[in-house]
Amino acid sequence: MAKTLEMTFLSDMGKPSKLTIDNPKEPIDPAAVKAAMDQIIAANAFDGNGGDFVQPQGARLLERNVTEYELV
Repeated sequence: MAKTLEMTFLSDMGKPSKLTIDNPKEPIDPAAVKAAMDQIIAANAFDGNGGDFVQPQGARLLERNVTEYELV
């Protein structure tokens, strides 16, 4: 099962932008995630298509099951 931490930021143009991290350390610490998001905003580390990140909007842990089939 693949897990991904999805962080959503609000941009200066009012659009949401998402940043994902594969296989995050668990258990997820919401305070640490919020602090990391604040650091990303303060460093202006990413320039999303919708503008600069200005506010953390939310975070969630996604779990995905993938079954691959061999084609014969």
